[in-house]
Amino acid sequence: MPELYDPFSHELHDDPYSVYRTLRDEHPLYYCEARGVWVLSRFEDVWDAVHDPATFCSGQGVFPGMGEYNPDQIPVMIMMDPPRHTQLRSLVNRAFTRRRIADREPAIREIARDLVEALAEAGGGDLVEDLAKPLPTIVIADLLGVPREDRKEFRHWSDQLVQDNPDDPEAAARAMEGGASLLAYFADLIAERRRSPRDDLLTALITAEVDGERLSEDELFGMCVLLLVAGNETTTNLVSNSAVLFDQNPDQWLAVVANPSLLPGAIEECLRFDSPVQALARTLTRPVVIHGQTIEEGDKVLLVYGSANRDDREFSEPDIFDIERTVDRQLAFGHGIHFCLGAPLARLEAQIVYSELLARAPEWTVAGFPERLHSGPIRGLLRLPVSVKG
Repeated sequence: MPELYDPFSHELHDDPYSVYRTLRDEHPLYYCEARGVWVLSRFEDVWDAVHDPATFCSGQGVFPGMGEYNPDQIPVMIMMDPPRHTQLRSLVNRAFTRRRIADREPAIREIARDLVEALAEAGGGDLVEDLAKPLPTIVIADLLGVPREDRKEFRHWSDQLVQDNPDDPEAAARAMEGGASLLAYFADLIAERRRSPRDDLLTALITAEVDGERLSEDELFGMCVLLLVAGNETTTNLVSNSAVLFDQNPDQWLAVVANPSLLPGAIEECLRFDSPVQALARTLTRPVVIHGQTIEEGDKVLLVYGSANRDDREFSEPDIFDIERTVDRQLAFGHGIHFCLGAPLARLEAQIVYSELLARAPEWTVAGFPERLHSGPIRGLLRLPVSVKG
């Protein structure tokens, strides 16, 4: 009997939301045999889980179906628990500040303006390859202090990692290759920054100190990879998913054109309606009873953010895309101690992209069939052809 829900199913990636509704209404606690993971899909259940890291721990891995957790792997903050997670987050917060992000706004706007101008001059193109991908890649490379000429390799390695699939040995091999390439690159770059510090995020990460403690070499590797992959993938897919939503709901885009002050709320609704990160896993540290079922210590639990953000127990008419919706809480960037560190940067980049489109090329449409990215945790696009009236 086929699984109702499998996070790696290509059919699911085409349109997961009808499956999510069935999960919420009929199977609020579902066991996915193919991945050996329990699935939570209702908003309140996911919200409670992310705010109970002592029970729903991250230290045994957050991606389902990717094999056994290896304690010798490079430490990445999203796969850590307190107290080390708390210490690491404090260290990183010293380097990755809101002021550092805000100071980048003029540079981000200049990059976005140039990309939008090129797209408009060409009369269209691929919104993913020509706008949604290069912007965050350049931004995070500039933040870290990585030469821009290396960004295409960076993007390639990042894409290899997120398209890992336990059912596809070739994809798994490519993911390992991408990870190894990133680590080798950052090993050289970190060594160079230790010799010659600069005014960039990587130097700030190297020198950040709390209570006399700094990031270890492995933790620096892990943080660089996390910032690169998360910074690229979240923003790229937020921008491209939003384009599809605006195209499918032209009245909403026209409302933004008529009143650009609606743009921040529109981006927030895009995040809720089609979240770039659909699901991440946790491991139970003790037995718990959920919806009458006992889940044992050591069991994996998948928290489906994409479903939670469409739960009518939390949101009125959640399947209607409404840019003037008031949202008190949502889960596109997770919540609690693992709330996405780069959320302010992703929001800023998306708002800048669409403000530049408003200014230069408000008349654009999707001009062909989008090609969907196939990834367990990530929802996005590989290609999105658009036509632009310039």
